[in-house]
Amino acid sequence: MMAFNDSRLQQQPSQKDAADQNFDYMFKLLIIGNSSVGKTSFLFRYADDSFTSAFVSTVGIDFKVKTVFRNDKRIKLQIWDTAGQERYRTITTAYYRGAMGFLLMYDVTNQDSFSAVQDWATQIKTYSWDNAQVILVGNKCDLEDDRLIPTEDGQRLAEDLGLHYFEASAKDNINVKQVFERLVDVICEKMNESMEGEANIITNHRNQGLSSAPSESHGGCAC
Repeated sequence: MMAFNDSRLQQQPSQKDAADQNFDYMFKLLIIGNSSVGKTSFLFRYADDSFTSAFVSTVGIDFKVKTVFRNDKRIKLQIWDTAGQERYRTITTAYYRGAMGFLLMYDVTNQDSFSAVQDWATQIKTYSWDNAQVILVGNKCDLEDDRLIPTEDGQRLAEDLGLHYFEASAKDNINVKQVFERLVDVICEKMNESMEGEANIITNHRNQGLSSAPSESHGGCAC
């Protein structure tokens, strides 16, 4: 599924986002993937609209807060940037619990990072809740001359895993905003479906309570 723009979701940057308690919902999101695929740069581009080419490996886990608006709802995003190295895996997987959405990221110029996507997807299934929404992101699409993973391969893998798919670039600010918009959008859609499902269950239960009394037993049993 390719990227698209949703004008209903508009970013409202604020220096007080982290301390602001005035919101309708709070979503916990995680960015995961191999080391050096650009997770930290992606987060900084979205949260601060900044980019640096200097690579500093994330130690453990860090997060930023961003507040967005969708359909007159104020949504606070708590976005966690996880370390990709194996030695931090026990720490980072502990943060999967309670996460409503994941950006599963690989580097289009790095075959190993693409090959690892399946393992990361398995970890999401193992450690997160069943309704967590996931978007596959092929980062660094600005490095077209160094590309090793064709767009078609990324799309095919996303389809096989049942995920939404974007190619993006934190450096050139390509699809960064759109990726987060789409993730928030599918989380909201899933929430609405769940709420409608619960409402139907309650309605059916009430209807059953209003139905006529059970028919008389024909077997002589009073149970």
